[in-house]
Amino acid sequence: MARENLNDLTAFIVVARLQNFTKAAAQLGISQSALSHSLRTLESRLGVKLLTRTTRSVSLTTVGETMLNDIGPYIDGIQDKLLSLKDLSNQPAGCIRISTSDYAINTLIWPKVGQFLRDYPEIQLELIDDYTLTDIVSGRFDAGIRFGEQIANGMVSVKIGPDVRFAVVGAPEYFANHDKPQQPNDLLKHSCINLRFPTHGNLYAWEFEKEGKGINVKVQGQLIFSRIYQILNAAIEGYGLAYVPRDIAQQYLDSGALISVLDDWCPYWDGYYIYYPGRRQPSKAFSLLLDALRFYK
Repeated sequence: MARENLNDLTAFIVVARLQNFTKAAAQLGISQSALSHSLRTLESRLGVKLLTRTTRSVSLTTVGETMLNDIGPYIDGIQDKLLSLKDLSNQPAGCIRISTSDYAINTLIWPKVGQFLRDYPEIQLELIDDYTLTDIVSGRFDAGIRFGEQIANGMVSVKIGPDVRFAVVGAPEYFANHDKPQQPNDLLKHSCINLRFPTHGNLYAWEFEKEGKGINVKVQGQLIFSRIYQILNAAIEGYGLAYVPRDIAQQYLDSGALISVLDDWCPYWDGYYIYYPGRRQPSKAFSLLLDALRFYK
């Protein structure tokens, strides 16, 4: 097979899985015009139409769907084999791409990888701050890091941190003008700082539990963010109540900059895990990263 054929096939697989030219071009490290040219060349060479593209969407034709299912696993196999060949060298190397969140990066990953990066200078670590719960297979990630309950079936997972407890917090300035809520539904009378999930556009409903009884509250307020640290900072400045992991708020609770409420309604959640497809053989570099991140009770 000519080299350009393999390059064009790889480009098609990435576009077909992401169904987005902008994201595919960024992942491949080429311009959108170069990507479009590559796919037009492939379609011309094969004599069939693989993609239907409009200004807003990309979809597969029937032939394109068949080609993705038939050829995709072979392209994956070639890439996995190339990675395994790198492991034959004495020095672990390669790029490890991980989809995660800013909270996990700051509290769990970064504190553990400093020595790892110094020990293995040929390993490149790419951490993507991603609240969209991206499919790591179609996104061509080596792994994802999420709460245990968010991991899809068929994945191998390794716990990398303790269970996480959330807290409802607000500044003394806010509580000077508002009564403290006594039960979750009291939050409906408060200005709360919301989190919007990019995946489906919905606002996160705050989750509570007490004595086996669970309740979700769809709070309202002036501010909506898509990142947890922005929500925390807004609460510190007195703009409303926030629902955040307690560990990132603890220093402000200790200093008196924040006050927590509804503590008896805030449960522990299953902590963060790193997960990856079970059908893939982990590279030496990835196995070393797993060991560095693994949580020991």
